[in-house]
Amino acid sequence: MNTINKQRFPRTLRPLALLLPLLLAGCNTAPDAQDYAPKQINSGDFVSRADGQESLQPLPNDWWQLYHDERLNQLVTQALSANNDLRVAEANLRRAQAVLKQSKSDRLPSTTLSGGASYGDAEQSVNDEQWSESAGLSVAWEADFWGRISQAIDAASADVASQRAARDMVRVTVAAETTRAYLNLCAYGNQLQVAQASLANSQHQRDIVAAQLHAGTVTESALASAEAVVETVQAQLPMAQAAKQNALFELSALLGLTPAEAPSDLQSCQLPPAMAVALPVGDGTELLRRRPDLRQAEQTLAADIARVGVATADLYPRITLGASANYLHNDVVKGSDSFTYGIGPLISWNFPNMAAARARLAQAEAQADASVANFDAQVLNALKEVEQALTSLNAVTQQQLALARAEQQATRAYQLDKARFDVGAIAHVALLVTQRNLLDSRAANAEAQVALTNAQVDLFRALGGGWQQAPSPQL
Repeated sequence: MNTINKQRFPRTLRPLALLLPLLLAGCNTAPDAQDYAPKQINSGDFVSRADGQESLQPLPNDWWQLYHDERLNQLVTQALSANNDLRVAEANLRRAQAVLKQSKSDRLPSTTLSGGASYGDAEQSVNDEQWSESAGLSVAWEADFWGRISQAIDAASADVASQRAARDMVRVTVAAETTRAYLNLCAYGNQLQVAQASLANSQHQRDIVAAQLHAGTVTESALASAEAVVETVQAQLPMAQAAKQNALFELSALLGLTPAEAPSDLQSCQLPPAMAVALPVGDGTELLRRRPDLRQAEQTLAADIARVGVATADLYPRITLGASANYLHNDVVKGSDSFTYGIGPLISWNFPNMAAARARLAQAEAQADASVANFDAQVLNALKEVEQALTSLNAVTQQQLALARAEQQATRAYQLDKARFDVGAIAHVALLVTQRNLLDSRAANAEAQVALTNAQVDLFRALGGGWQQAPSPQL
C-alpha cells in the first residue's frame, strides 16, 4: 500500500477499507414485477344486463338503502358493528399490522447491556478474597445492502393490505347476508300470510259444502274433496312458520345475538320491501376495482413477489456494523480499572446452507407463480359470478311477474265461478278446480318473492359493495 493510501486509510480502519469493494458491489435483490404480471382482462359492460331491470349507474356503497326500509338500515348498521366474523377479521388485521411493525424495527440497531460483580479468591493477590465489577455495552446494526429488510417490510405491508381487503370482504358478506335474512323473513311472512288466507278461504268453502250436504244438495264426495283442500293448505303452514323462524335466527346470529335475543318486532314483517328503480350494477371495470377479494389476491401477490426478494437476499452475506465497550474494575490491585472498545463490520454468510437458501428461493418463486395464477382465476371468477347473478335475477324477475299475472287471473276466475256457484249455475266440482288453481297460484307467487329477494342479494354480493368507510383498527 502506498503512502497516500496509508494516509487515507489509517491502520485502525483498514478492515473497513478491505470491505469497501464488497459494499460497493451491493445491489437491490428485488425481483422484476413484470416477471409476475397478471393477464390483461378486457372488462366492459356486463353481457347479461337487461335494459329496464339493471342500469349502468355505479353501485352505491350502502346499496341496501335502495330498499328504502329504515329497519333494514338499522339492522345492517348493527351487524357491521357487532358481527363475530368481523371481530375475527379485525383481529387478523391487527396481527398483520403488528408483524409490519416488527419488520420495520429491523431497520433499527439492537443493543445488549451487561453488568455484574463477583467476589472470591484471587491467586495473584496477597489477600484471599476480592471484589471485581464489570460492565459491557454492544450495539449492532444490519446494513441492508441487498434489500432483505426493505423487501421484508414490503411483504409485511402487502400482508396488511391483504388482511384489510379480507376484512372488507367479510363486511360485504355480513351486509349481504343481513339483508338477505331480513328480506327472507319478510318474504316468508308473506308466504305464511298467503297460506293463512288460503286456509281461511278453503275452510269457509268447506263449511258451505258441509251445509249443502246437510241439506241434501251435494254428495259426501264433495265434502271429502273440500276437506282435502283444507288439509293440503294446512300442511303449508308449519313449513312457512319454520322458514320464517329460521330466517329470524339467522339474522340474530349475524347481529351477534342469541336466538333468545332475536328482535321480536321483526315477527310482524309480512311483505319484503321492493326496489322501485333499476338495479345499479355499473360495469366490469368498476367491479374489478371494488371487489375486496380481488384486492386481497392482488396484495397477496405483491407480498409473495417481495418474499422472492427476501429469499434472493439470503444468498448474499449479511453485513452488520457493530460497536462494543467494556469496563472492568478490581478492588485489590490499584490501577486495575480497564476500559476497552471496538467498532467495525461483522459479516455472516451461511455458506454451508446455500442449498437450503436456494431451495427457499425456489419455493418463494413457485409461490409467486401460484399467486399470479390465483389472481387471474379470481378475476375470471368475479366476472362469472356477476354474470350468473344477472342471468338468475333476470330469469327470476320474469318468472315472478308471470306468476303475479297468473294469480290475478286465477283470482278473477275464482270470483266468477264462485258467483255462478252461489246461484246454482255450476256444480261444486267445477268451483273446486278453480279454487285449487287460485291457491296454487298464490303459493307459487309467494315462493317466487323469496327467490326474487335472494337473487337480488346474490347480485349485490357479487358486485362487492358495502365495505367502504370501514374503520381502521388501532394497535
